[in-house]
Amino acid sequence: MQTPLADRLRPQNLGEFVGQEHLVGPEKVLRRAIEEDKIFSMVFWGPPGSGKTTLARIIAEETNSHFVPISAVTSKVSEVREVVKQAKERQIAYRQRTILFVDEIHRFNKAQQDAFLPHVEDGTIIFIGATTENPSFEVISPLLSRSQVFVLNRLTPKELRKIAERAVNDPEVGLGEYNLEFEEGALDFLTNVANGDARTVLNTLEIAARIVPRKKGAQKTLITKKTIEEILQKKSLMYDRAGEEHYNTISAFIKSMRGSDPDAALYYMVRMLEGGEDPIFIARRMVIFASEDIGNADPHALLLAVACFSACERIGPPECRLNLAQTVAYLATAPKSNASCAALLAVTKDVQKTLNEPIPLHLRNPVTELMKGLDYGKDYRYPHNYEGNFVAGITYLPEKLKGRKYYHQKKDRTVQDQDGTVQK
Repeated sequence: MQTPLADRLRPQNLGEFVGQEHLVGPEKVLRRAIEEDKIFSMVFWGPPGSGKTTLARIIAEETNSHFVPISAVTSKVSEVREVVKQAKERQIAYRQRTILFVDEIHRFNKAQQDAFLPHVEDGTIIFIGATTENPSFEVISPLLSRSQVFVLNRLTPKELRKIAERAVNDPEVGLGEYNLEFEEGALDFLTNVANGDARTVLNTLEIAARIVPRKKGAQKTLITKKTIEEILQKKSLMYDRAGEEHYNTISAFIKSMRGSDPDAALYYMVRMLEGGEDPIFIARRMVIFASEDIGNADPHALLLAVACFSACERIGPPECRLNLAQTVAYLATAPKSNASCAALLAVTKDVQKTLNEPIPLHLRNPVTELMKGLDYGKDYRYPHNYEGNFVAGITYLPEKLKGRKYYHQKKDRTVQDQDGTVQK
């Protein structure tokens, strides 16, 4: 059985490697470490198909190292122990280092990751981990502190095209035998919708080469944009509801609404929905946003956000997208004030420091004669008995907090809609 194109075409050295110039370009730290054979433990953090595994293999190939790959999805700690045992024997017998490459390191729990520490510490193994998730959250601190984190970027369409052209033209390990040619715009379409994933590009090309028949008398096999669309079915968004991109996207969504940019807010909303996000999650965040970032600058915003949340619960997708879009546009263009939120934070800080401060006597209800005798309620003045329903000079906070100001009403700024209408 023939191995997949993506594996056959995997670069064997830095000269064949495409992308990540910020790491392996001339005079960059990682390239110098490889060329000078001074390898250290590291973690590769990047999206799928960006070259994490390939780069680890190149490091082993171009240095005096034995390469042992394992996957955190299928491997156990017992397998790690065996690797360490063999690494020690190899070090003694051949004076050769062992690179232990752990793919999807974030799949290992804390106890499993702990198993690496002593052997990384004493130099028995050079640890290289690969993850699509933020290592700050997914890799234990002791292991992270002993490793250098390198961030791999999504490959650009130009870089993906270079990889695709090599695959199409290579007669030995590529698809050269198929004599492929592309309809105008088809290859550009593929490299743009692949989301920086080289594996997606290569897998799509391989399927296209096998399923598209060569027309009688034609010397080339024509790959059309429609063929690529049919193979991909739907553009795969890089969005993991439990991972790093989830937090990045919701953060961008909230900040866009806070910045009064309805276009960006709607974009991130749809991006989340297309990635499979629960509409209820988005609606819940908007309810929070309405109080946190709009507050009393526009009290109606909270009512609309709650109504949107209710609509999403009752109607569900896909129709509730309309409710979400309406509310996102409103919240983004509404006047902003975080006065309530800022007051809450300030009050909470003081309350935690003054939990036992006595309530002023004039604010206590004298429900018994004994309480009256202790001056409960003495000198309290009922505001509704005074002009404007307000009594000047009365202190309501505990004595130690007298004069403290928490709520600072901000002057509402205006927000201009796209049609030029000015909101007050």
